[in-house]
Amino acid sequence: MGKGISKGAMWVLMGLLIVGLGGFGATNLSGTVQSVGQVGEAEIDVNTYARALQNEIRALEAERGESISLAEARAAGVDRDVLSRLVSRAALEHEAARLGLSIGDENLRDQILEIPAFQGLDGSFDRESYAFALQQAGLNEAEFEDNIRAETASTLIQAAALSGLQAPETYMNRMMTYLAEERSLAFAVLDRRALQSGLPVPSEADLQSYHQSHLPQFTTPEAKQITYAWLTPAMIIDTVEVDEAALRAAYEEREAEFNLPERRLVERLVFGDTQSATRALERIEEGVALEMLVSERGLEMADVDLGDVTREDLGNAAEAVFAAETGEVVGPVDTDLGPALFRVNAVLAEQVTPFEEAEPQLRDLLAADRARRVVEGKIEAVDDLLAGGATLEDVARETDLELGSVNWHSGVTKGIAGYDAFRSAAADVTQDDYPAVEQLQDGGLFALRLDGIEEPRIQPLEDVRERVLRGWRAEATVGALKTQIEPQLVELRAGASFDDLGLEATEVTGMTRRDYRPEAPAEFIETVFGMEEGEVTLLEGEGRIFVVRLDEIQPPANDPEDEDLARLRTALQDQAASDLGQDLFQILANDIRARAGVELDQSALNAVHANFN
Repeated sequence: MGKGISKGAMWVLMGLLIVGLGGFGATNLSGTVQSVGQVGEAEIDVNTYARALQNEIRALEAERGESISLAEARAAGVDRDVLSRLVSRAALEHEAARLGLSIGDENLRDQILEIPAFQGLDGSFDRESYAFALQQAGLNEAEFEDNIRAETASTLIQAAALSGLQAPETYMNRMMTYLAEERSLAFAVLDRRALQSGLPVPSEADLQSYHQSHLPQFTTPEAKQITYAWLTPAMIIDTVEVDEAALRAAYEEREAEFNLPERRLVERLVFGDTQSATRALERIEEGVALEMLVSERGLEMADVDLGDVTREDLGNAAEAVFAAETGEVVGPVDTDLGPALFRVNAVLAEQVTPFEEAEPQLRDLLAADRARRVVEGKIEAVDDLLAGGATLEDVARETDLELGSVNWHSGVTKGIAGYDAFRSAAADVTQDDYPAVEQLQDGGLFALRLDGIEEPRIQPLEDVRERVLRGWRAEATVGALKTQIEPQLVELRAGASFDDLGLEATEVTGMTRRDYRPEAPAEFIETVFGMEEGEVTLLEGEGRIFVVRLDEIQPPANDPEDEDLARLRTALQDQAASDLGQDLFQILANDIRARAGVELDQSALNAVHANFN
């Protein structure tokens, strides 16, 4: 069994474990039901499904920045996605068991010893860390070790099916040709300044015609007529008083932030004995980098980084470290973990901020904090008023909340509409909803009411006359420029140069489909790559035109030292192999499920879902 495959399986499991350690917690269900289903002989553990569903919901909440109920998650298909992944995993476990694939105790032990979450400060396996991590993830040692065995065997099946998978050379060549072939071209931009005659003054009929032919531009979106009452800490912060005693108490409490002792940015590499540490220092003095020694130990630089430390943090090593120059490695020094070498990466000078300098910052912080607490203290009172039948107008009269209204749609972002919480509530509110207190990201609160819906309406010409006039001028300019340039287009197509025609042209060489021309219309690149050599075409912009001539079509550069092309080809190969791998994996999983059979226990699934409520 390849060691890389085993590690891959191990890290799949550890990914789930670390999520649990990150604060999402574990969900454990009691009762006689042990699984939510099975594929052949491989069961899908009920707690595994619960944890996976919980973690997926938490990840979705982190992405959206708001709380998500199980009902909302299920409406988004989260439960189906989780179950589908676990069914595919169980299918591989069944196939591995059918083929008799497993790993031995020694291999299992080696994998567990390598997991950083189970290691102590000295980098060796720590049984207490092992037990604590599994407890936090809701697993016992037997469950975890069985999972590693099953996952490793499953990964072997998957790896065997996908080994040697490569994108076909013909496909890669076509993709490289499409993305990396080049164009050389020249183009001239003409705007209103290039007109040989001025634009006519539009008549009222011209403006009316433009208005009628561009009605979508002058139609308001559907808008919700919303009344709201709100209060934020910023609204009352000027009324919050902070006395000097509180400021001095805050200064004393946070003195460590304002008065920092001299510090060092330090890395520490611990050894098992003084002889090894001394030999390592000799190698460094001979020119070997500390990074190499760290790598030889199977560690990352992050594993030896102590960050910024004070004398007190370093204990016995303080004198040696604080006497060292930046970049110098000192030691060996005996520490609680054993003999160690220290490297100083930076010297951070002492920082002293007296109370008088810290006072403005402290005042702002304390005032903001008190304002938030004042607002928070009003939530229950406002909630009670609304529950008792008070209107938003009543709430505004009886509390500090301010009343407001807005014709809201997705394009409105000023004032309260700039808050995501308000926008979400405004999007969801219906006329059957009663106002309820909701909180804003800055600690504010609000409640809203839908009074009506304003249907889209066409804005009359008088209300949008300036916009219509600007639009008419831009359109008329493009039309006049096209008429003016037509004879020159004929000459360009006959072989004349831009210079011959008095046109100032921009020349571009080596342009690919991945390029971007911010000054050109959105369809510029696509148009150029649809042209033939020598072709001349015209593109319309906002009040201007682009005269484009394609001079040369070049195949992708064939330079083995071109790093950009090498990265592009590698990225394409990886993406293609990944896509093919996903397809083949799905075919494999479907085949195993078809042969082994899938059984799902809806009552067990319902029990898990009920546990979330």
